[in-house]
Formats: sequence, C-alpha cells, structure tokens
Amino acid sequence: MTNIIEHNEPIVPHAIIVEDEESLSTIFRKAINMAGYSVEVFSNGQDALNRLEDFIPNLLLLDLHLPQVMGDEIIDTIRENPAFNDTRIILATADARFGSHIESKADLVLIKPIRFSTLKRLAARLKPLTLH
Repeated sequence: MTNIIEHNEPIVPHAIIVEDEESLSTIFRKAINMAGYSVEVFSNGQDALNRLEDFIPNLLLLDLHLPQVMGDEIIDTIRENPAFNDTRIILATADARFGSHIESKADLVLIKPIRFSTLKRLAARLKPLTLH
C-alpha cells in the first residue's frame, strides 16, 4: 500500500524582473515579493530571454531600455508565443514616448518613478487566482 501525502500549502506565483538599474531592481524585488511572489531579477535583456526559453513566469516586470536586448523585443517575443498567454506584464519605464503597439501588449504600464506601495498593490492584483 502506497501512502500519499497531501500538501495543502499554496503554490507561490513567480515573477521575473528585468531592470538594469540596481537600486530600482532591489525596490521592485521587495515590492513584488511582499505582494506574494517568488522573484528572479535580471539586469539585461539577453539573460532574461535565455531564462524565458525554459520558464514561464506568472508576472514579468520589464524595463524598456535594457542592455543587449531591449524590452520591446522581449515583449514582442513572449506575446507571439501562446505559452505566455497567462503571463501578466508590467512595463516600467522612464520613457513616456513608447509606442502604442508596446502598450497594447502590456497589462500595465507604469512611468518611473514608481511608488513602492503602488507596485506592491498592483502586483498583488495581478496574482493568479489558482495555480496548477
């Protein structure tokens, strides 16, 4: 007879932050972590794309102006892939002149500076209701 152990602990949603400014990535990490996510941080677009090849996060917080691969390329790449249909995207940028085609691919667009409490609250709202 095999014993099956049930775990009733909730599965923690996962977020990826792509931000090249270290002080901002630290603040973003803390806010999103406090919203209930486990968090990974990448400082350049290529490292983020490499991770996204084999992992689908629940939330992606993405700067547009990044070293190696720009944020608009990352958002285009993942929005073309149906595997990422449930991934919520927050664009965090200081550039208010980004194109409307980018805005339409994001769930939220936040213009820097971003308040810690605002990011925490919005990330919590984007959490998936159930994880499987």
